[in-house]
Amino acid sequence: MKKHIPNILSLFRFVLIPIILNNIYTQDYLAALLVFTLSAITDIADGFIARKFNLVSNLGKLLDPLADKITQICIIAMLVITRMIPPWILLILMAKELILICGATFLYGKNIVVYSKWYGKLATVLLYLAIVGSLLLKQFNVTVGILINIDFALYCFAIFCTVFALIMYIKALYSKGFINKSDLNKDLIKY
Repeated sequence: MKKHIPNILSLFRFVLIPIILNNIYTQDYLAALLVFTLSAITDIADGFIARKFNLVSNLGKLLDPLADKITQICIIAMLVITRMIPPWILLILMAKELILICGATFLYGKNIVVYSKWYGKLATVLLYLAIVGSLLLKQFNVTVGILINIDFALYCFAIFCTVFALIMYIKALYSKGFINKSDLNKDLIKY
């Protein structure tokens, strides 16, 4: 049973997603923030436990990032639906995730594993902070002053870091020879 704890924590994050979304939709932003924080804590805990006790599994390698991405995209989508943030933020994040999924599928076929780097983790942390900022501003009904733009600035910085991370991952793969110009040209000709 102990060996499954990290995966159980990852699965638990999937269970928390509809609870967070419902709390945002019903404008219970404090509850959404608390459940979102619990989700973030379980994210940190599952990775720590897996590495510390050598419980890393192939299923965990899939579940953990999947739980992260689905949580982020679903919450951002709900923030767009409730008109708390502009839709372009969701569109950029979804485009980035689509590119990463395509890239991961391509690399999986070549038995290549790409690990997250500091810039990818920074983009994730900034996105989480932006979400927290949005929920706090709504909870406390902040509508004036400099605070009103803090969450938007965090989203912009997170988007910048997200695009930067994507470029850096592509650059690293290209420089290591995993992507070459002839493959790119062949793919472009096909489409």
